[in-house]
Amino acid sequence: MVRQLGELENDIMTRVWQWNRPVTVREVLQDLQSERDIAYTTVMTVLDKLYRKGWLRRDQVGRAYRYEPVSSREAYTAALMNDAWATSDNPAAALVHFFGLMSPEQREALRDALRVAAVFPDPEPDPERLPDPHPDTGETPGPSAR
Repeated sequence: MVRQLGELENDIMTRVWQWNRPVTVREVLQDLQSERDIAYTTVMTVLDKLYRKGWLRRDQVGRAYRYEPVSSREAYTAALMNDAWATSDNPAAALVHFFGLMSPEQREALRDALRVAAVFPDPEPDPERLPDPHPDTGETPGPSAR
C-alpha cells in the first residue's frame, strides 16, 4: 500500500518531479524559501526520509547528495488511485462515483488513456456466431453459402 505524501514531502517531490534532474538540498531549499520560512536542516531531513522511503535515490557528489526521483508523479498518482479503489467493498460502484466527479476534460483524458493502453481491445470473435468451416477444404464459406 502506498502512503500518501505529507504536505512538505509533496512540495519537495513536486519540485523534484518538475525539475526532472538530480537536485541538491540547497536548490530545493532556495526554491521553497520563496514560499515559506524553512531551515536547511528541515529540507535535508525530509529529502533523507524520502530517500529512506524509496521515493528518491541519491548519489554523493563531494560532501553533498544529489537526489532524483525513483518513479514519476504519474506512477505515484496511479498507485494512490489503485489503493483507494482496492479498499472499496464495491469497486464498480466506486468507479461510477469517481467518473461522476470527473470534469469533461478528465473524462476525455480517460477515454484517450484507455485507447492508448488498449484496455478494451476489440472483442474476440464469438465462435458460436462464425460459420462452420467447409468440411472438405477447411475454408469458411462466404455469406451466400448459408
